[in-house]
Amino acid sequence: MSVLTLRLAGPLQAWGSSARFARRTTDSAPTKSGVVGLLAAALGRPRDGDLSDLAALRFGVRIDQPGTRIRDFQTAHHDDTGKSMPVSERFYLADAVFVAGLEGDEDLLVHLLAAVRNPVFLPFLGRRSCPPSRNIDLGLHPGAELAATLAAHEWQASDWYCRRRRKDESVDLTMLLETGPDDDGAEGPGDAVRDQPISFDPRHRRYGLRGVVARTVTVPNPRADRRNERSAPAPHNPVGHLTPLNRDGA
Repeated sequence: MSVLTLRLAGPLQAWGSSARFARRTTDSAPTKSGVVGLLAAALGRPRDGDLSDLAALRFGVRIDQPGTRIRDFQTAHHDDTGKSMPVSERFYLADAVFVAGLEGDEDLLVHLLAAVRNPVFLPFLGRRSCPPSRNIDLGLHPGAELAATLAAHEWQASDWYCRRRRKDESVDLTMLLETGPDDDGAEGPGDAVRDQPISFDPRHRRYGLRGVVARTVTVPNPRADRRNERSAPAPHNPVGHLTPLNRDGA
């Protein structure tokens, strides 16, 4: 097995695993269906194309910069009639950064890496209005394991966010890992999440359940301010500067 890692960073992201009518929510981290959709677009696959090979990849994500949840209201009109549609309420993550990983067959991941670097359709972070602000390619890791690869990646947070933590030598980050059939179950079955893609066909989108467990990992802070690590000077001893009295007390 090998692992492909992606950096998902942008002014806005939206990873909704559920939506009802005019209310479009976002999860606090990228969904598997959203990242698989990004990869399928990079490959140039149609919405009604087969997703079985991409869906079989094991997915995980590390939250490097959680971002801020914001809300927006949008209006739209029918092209033909000009009639106003209901106002939609949409939620986004602002200024968030994630490291996503996909574990699977190396030949497929090599193909995906080439597609990410030269995509047929431009990638977006959950919705078309959310383009990435940085190159999403973090490389292929042959013979690697998902959890270890995500834990070993350098912290990808923005410079301004890192400056807030400059006094910390290391930072604790949350990882969300998909459970697999070979897991020993030490961490339990995990939470059931309905974002396993089955079909992106707009006539009948379908998603299945998958298990997700959360872990906390500690990574070094490469931008830590180490100026305070200098050893403190020896304490001043005033006694050493006293002049002994002579016999006359002078």
